[in-house]
Amino acid sequence: MGIVIIISNYLVQFPVNKFNLQNILTYGAFSYPITFLITDLANRRLGRKKARKLVYIGFAIGILLTTLVSTNFEDTISIRIALGSGTAFLIAQSIDIEIFQRLRNQVWFVAPITSSILGSIIDTFLFFSISFLGTGIPWITLAFGDLFVKFLMAILMLIPFRLLIIKIRDLNEKKYWHAD
Repeated sequence: MGIVIIISNYLVQFPVNKFNLQNILTYGAFSYPITFLITDLANRRLGRKKARKLVYIGFAIGILLTTLVSTNFEDTISIRIALGSGTAFLIAQSIDIEIFQRLRNQVWFVAPITSSILGSIIDTFLFFSISFLGTGIPWITLAFGDLFVKFLMAILMLIPFRLLIIKIRDLNEKKYWHAD
């Protein structure tokens, strides 16, 4: 979780300069949705309390690594990115856990897609407003571009979610089935 956060915090500083997307999208949009996958897998497999613990540990590691690796303390935007990232991550992931928990008994894809999409909306607008409001950076268009990619990634993350849940279930069955 911490590694994904630090990579995303670093990549959000770089706009996608292809296909005229520089005012719409940053590279961080492609890596960050993996945090929702990690949280949802933890929630499905380990439950709400352990998923929260994972988020808190990821938050601490993410803040520490972001501060040490990618925060330039002479650049206020860099500091705001660190603050925005931490705030948005903690709030959005906590909400993701609660939404997932309430929907976990629905068809397998309902909880992860709903919690990821709602978490992404909250995360995106908290992060971009805290990080870039009043800076002259086109944060609203960047936020919408980021959100669009996060929606696409949330849909794509259903594939590894389903495969990993099946694998986890198989491992659990083997563990209990072949117990001595």
